[in-house]
Amino acid sequence: MVTDPIADYLTRVRNAIMAGHRVVEIPSSNIKKAITQILFDQGFILNFKFIDEKPQGKIMIALKYHPKMKTSAIKGLVRVSKPGLRRYASAGEIPRVLNGLGIAVMSTSAGVMTGKEAKRQNIGGEVLCYVY
Repeated sequence: MVTDPIADYLTRVRNAIMAGHRVVEIPSSNIKKAITQILFDQGFILNFKFIDEKPQGKIMIALKYHPKMKTSAIKGLVRVSKPGLRRYASAGEIPRVLNGLGIAVMSTSAGVMTGKEAKRQNIGGEVLCYVY
């Protein structure tokens, strides 16, 4: 049993990047699906596919690499809010990641979204992770 499924998701992606894998398979949940959609929309991953099987289902993520240098589009994944210490930010306190080059993924009352989108909608929430 995994106590922090978001940290497990980020660790699986981080390990796949370090090993140079093209595709990573992750157990599915609604919040992981939302984070995957955000990563795709922001251009951090190449593609994804949700496979719905009976007990849980899985997410297949195709990682994005530079064609010549073989470096990943994702340089870092950092879990911010943890089960033991939740991190919340109001609309005015939403952090900027790498001076705007990265994104903060937030869970708000309007759903999971980037920090920029939450700031635009003037909504605060829990800061889940940073991606850069």
